[in-house]
Amino acid sequence: MKAPKQPHFKMHLLRATSIARRYMVTNGFDGALTILGMVTGFFISGMTDLEVALSACMGATIALFISGISSAYLSEKAEREKELHGLEQALVTDLKQSDYGQASRYLPVLVALVNGFSPFVLSLLILMPLFFADSLYAWSMNPFLSSIAVALMCIFVLGVFLGKISQTFWLWSGLKTLVIAVITVAIILFFGRTF
Repeated sequence: MKAPKQPHFKMHLLRATSIARRYMVTNGFDGALTILGMVTGFFISGMTDLEVALSACMGATIALFISGISSAYLSEKAEREKELHGLEQALVTDLKQSDYGQASRYLPVLVALVNGFSPFVLSLLILMPLFFADSLYAWSMNPFLSSIAVALMCIFVLGVFLGKISQTFWLWSGLKTLVIAVITVAIILFFGRTF
C-alpha cells in the first residue's frame, strides 16, 4: 500500500515530529542509562569475561528495541484510533480514507520506529568499546571505563539536543542530563561496593 501524498497528510506527519522527538529523547535516555548502569555494574564487579558482559548488554539492547517499538506502536495506535473514532462520531462520517484517517494509521508506525531505534542505536554506541576491547587493551585502556565515558557523552548530547529543541542554553541543558547520569553511576558505585 502506497503512502498518501496529499498536502494535508504531510502536514499531519510534520505535526507528529514533536511526538517522535519526545519518544526519541525519552526512550534514548532510558536506553543509555540502562546500558550505563549495566556496564558500571560489570566494572565494579571486576568482570573480566567480555563475552558474558556483551551478551547481557546485547540482550538488554534487543529488549529495549522490541519494547520501544511495540509499546509505542500499541499506545499510539490506541490513541489515534480513539481520536479518529471521536471525530467520526462528531462529524457523523467515515474518515478512514481521509488524510486524517490515513495519518492515524501511519503515525504509530513512525513513532514506534523512532522509539525503538533510539535506545538501540545509543546502546550500540555505548557498547562499541566492548566490541573493540582487544584494541583498547593494547592501548592500556579499560573497555568498561571507555563504555562508561561513551555513555556519559551520549547522555550529554541528548541534553544538548533537548536544549536546542527548547531553545535554551545548550551547555546547561547538556550538563543537567550529564549530572543525572553521574548521580546514577555514583549510586551504583556506592551500592556495588556496599554489598
